[in-house]
Amino acid sequence: MMPVLHSTKNLQIVEPPTTTREGIGRFEYTDTYTVFHYGRMPDLIPGKGEAICRMAVFNFRMLEEAGVPTHFRRFIPPNAIEFDLARVPDPAAGPPAPVERSYLVPVQILFRNELPQGSSVHRRLAAGELTLDGVGLRVIPVAGEKLERPFIEYATMLHDVNRFISRDEAQRLAGLTDGHFQAMHDTAVKVNEVLTGHAAKVGLSHCDGKAEFLMSSDARIVLADSPGTPDESRLMYDGVHCGKQVLRNWYVANGLDIPTRQLIADGVPRSRWPRPAPLPPEFLPAMSDLYRSLSETWTGERRWNAPDLRAATQAIADLIGQ
Repeated sequence: MMPVLHSTKNLQIVEPPTTTREGIGRFEYTDTYTVFHYGRMPDLIPGKGEAICRMAVFNFRMLEEAGVPTHFRRFIPPNAIEFDLARVPDPAAGPPAPVERSYLVPVQILFRNELPQGSSVHRRLAAGELTLDGVGLRVIPVAGEKLERPFIEYATMLHDVNRFISRDEAQRLAGLTDGHFQAMHDTAVKVNEVLTGHAAKVGLSHCDGKAEFLMSSDARIVLADSPGTPDESRLMYDGVHCGKQVLRNWYVANGLDIPTRQLIADGVPRSRWPRPAPLPPEFLPAMSDLYRSLSETWTGERRWNAPDLRAATQAIADLIGQ
């Protein structure tokens, strides 16, 4: 559950959480998208919110059947869910104490199965921020390289721009005991296995993704947010990205990316940030078809009679000249 600034979901608090019990929240999945940590970009992609919401509902049910506890309560058609809502810690107040309950763990776990174009691992290896040994590689990877085993990472998640952190720092910031932290790690590994297996079953590659968690009032680690959707995972079909990496690539290729990291480092207030350029109009129907086709392929539920995923991704490839 990212801060609203970076989220494409609207949050409604039905019942606020307390220090002793979860509340009830509702997420409305919107047709907005985010890139570059800017926040919501200027265009709307028709149908994206419902397509992603239906994927999220499918994934929650699939993961619960696999034994993963989640915060999901119910689906509110066509584009909303109700879920157990936990308190969001204030990063300025320091890490939660190990005895605290009913809070959003302020650390996310990332899992990487492949290293496609756009993966931050390529940039971080080149900059010396990662080592080959740390990723489990012997030589510099090419774009699209598949890893022998998933590479697990940790990152902060309540800041304007999050940062990668070590396992030890992740546990400290999470405020979890050894047992709870290991349970969170093991659950993330399980989530990745389930999502990756389902992706392969329907002809997709689950290249990477992330998981967020809450510590429940009864001291359980519970999966949160919307795992396995294209806003949280990098999904590809036949070498074509099925999500916002397509849009990120267009901005970068045209010199229109927003240098948010530098703007934040320089202390430039958001009110003075440059306004993002709108997408070319032909991108919107193509991306709408892509999200709907992806959702139908993933869930097996035909709702929009969208083009099949081969046709939808070919249309995207034609647009970006891939």
